[in-house]
This record gives sequence, structure tokens and C-alpha cells, in this order.
Amino acid sequence: MNKQVSVLYMMFGLFFALCLVVANIVEQKLISIGPIEATAGLLIFPLSYIVNDVVVEVWGFKKARLVIWGGFAMNFIAVTIFQLAILVPGSENFSAEHQNAFSMILGNTVRISLASLVAFLCGSFINAFVMSKMKRMTHGRGFSLRAVVSTLFGEGIDSLVFFILAFFGVIPTSDLIILIGTQALMKTGYEIIILPLTNIVVRKVKQVEGVDVIDSDISYNPLSITDL
Repeated sequence: MNKQVSVLYMMFGLFFALCLVVANIVEQKLISIGPIEATAGLLIFPLSYIVNDVVVEVWGFKKARLVIWGGFAMNFIAVTIFQLAILVPGSENFSAEHQNAFSMILGNTVRISLASLVAFLCGSFINAFVMSKMKRMTHGRGFSLRAVVSTLFGEGIDSLVFFILAFFGVIPTSDLIILIGTQALMKTGYEIIILPLTNIVVRKVKQVEGVDVIDSDISYNPLSITDL
């Protein structure tokens, strides 16, 4: 069995990991989109779902599974290094003011960090699973619809898991429900807006790679990492 991966596949995997690490950093900032308040992670995190869609569409669920776990590992390592860097005493040239600012930007609480990692895994695998199943059901037709539906499921689960794990008991349940729904819809809207570009990318990648995988007789077990 050929277990080699292409340069394009590797680049998509790297970009996927980059999106996750950067999103964790910039999400500390709250931004306003009209009357809606959101985190700055909204600017980049949805791109990870678009990459997920492209990888499943072109190379199939098994290759997407490897990318998801790779992204998770890079994100986990980044969060761990951030925490270690905060804990290591600063030099005499690094003032308490600098330390506070450094900690504020990179120092997610353990609860929020764990919630983010768990939510990412759940949402990404749901997104890949729905995309793969729908492609098989439609015999490869209707990528745009599959991309939107899979993102809606994936982002919905991601938001549900994250906000419950991170903020349940901290903010009112009614506000939690609003946050979950708003985040999922906004991220799916992001997918719809950028969909024309995603379609172009998918067509070009399929043309260059010469592959268009429709999954059949595969295991959807997230832990079957070595099954490529």
C-alpha cells in the first residue's frame, strides 16, 4: 500500500496547524462585527475547516485524520511551551508590566486550553466525517453544499463543546446558548463567503494531484492514525 504523501498535502497540513496555533493566540482579543461581539480567532480559525474540507474532498477521510491529529499535536505543543515560557522567571530587563502583558496574551487558563483542544478534535472529526459521507452519497457531486453542511455540523459541535467546557457555570446558560449559536453561524457564514475561492482551490488541487477520492470501506475511527 502506498503511504507516501504529496508536497501539496504536506503544505495543507502545515497551514492547518498554523491556523490552530494562531487562532489560540489572537482569540484573546474581543472584536465587534456590527452589533455582534466575537473573538479575533474568528478571523482565522474557520480557515482550518476550509482546509479540512479540501483535504477530505481531494485525499479522503484517512488523510484528513492524519492532518487533524497533526494539528492537534502542534497546538498542544504550542500551548505547553506558552505555559512554560510564562512560568520561567523573567530577567531584570523584563519588567513585571511586560510579564503581565505576556501572560495575558499567551496565558489561557488550563480550563480554556483543554476546552479548546477537545472542541477542536470533536468539531474537526465531525466535519471530516460528514464531508466524507456526503461525498459518497452524492457520488462526488455538489461540493459547495457538502462544504457548507459539514462546516455547519463541525463548527456547531466545536462551539457547543468549547463553550460548555470553558464557561458552563461561569456565564448564564441563556448567554451560552446565544454564544454557541452565534459562533457556529458566523463561522459557517465565513465558509459561504469564501466558497468561490475554495471551489477554485479544490479544482486546481485535484488537477495537480490527479486524485479525487471517494471513501468506501474505510474505518472512521479517529484513533486509526496509521491507516493512511
